Amino acid sequence: MGKTVLEELYEVVLDRKSNPREGSYTCQLFSKGRQEILKKVGEEAVEVVVAASAGDKKQTIYELADLFYHITVMLAEYDIRLEDVYRALQGRFGISGLRLKNTQGG
Repeated sequence: MGKTVLEELYEVVLDRKSNPREGSYTCQLFSKGRQEILKKVGEEAVEVVVAASAGDKKQTIYELADLFYHITVMLAEYDIRLEDVYRALQGRFGISGLRLKNTQGG
């Protein structure tokens, strides 16, 4: 089975982290540090909410793509693998969301 777009994106982001390239936005984010990366994740999350609240499906999809990208940069910055996130999501199948929320404090 081939890689998902998210997996391909993650590999590119990891490569940019290890092999910086001039003119790369991803490399620019890494050079600015964790606070800038986290700020961008927050900004993109707000933009998703604003677009969705306006009922603009096309813009919501666009903003979701931006959010996925910035989350991927954050994962790479914190050395979190996509597989770890997939495993956490898979572990939630068959568990009530309310029960999970109560046990995880989320």
